[in-house]
Amino acid sequence: MIVQVLGMGCAKCNNLEAKVKEVAEKNNIEFVFEKVTDFKKIMDYKVMMTPALVVDGAVKCTGRIPKDDELLKWLQGE
Repeated sequence: MIVQVLGMGCAKCNNLEAKVKEVAEKNNIEFVFEKVTDFKKIMDYKVMMTPALVVDGAVKCTGRIPKDDELLKWLQGE
């Protein structure tokens, strides 16, 4: 699984990165992490607000930090 956080390095982007790693670690979920800060690459996903979370190429949320249960569901492939 490839998990990407799209954003320019703002506090919310950093918080989302930390939360993804925390939830994955607590639940023994293996993934490849990528932080995308290039504006053109972010726009390729048609994301208008950051941070954005992308799991295996699918945008799961934008402009907010998801709750742990939402994040876990997405990381488990649901």
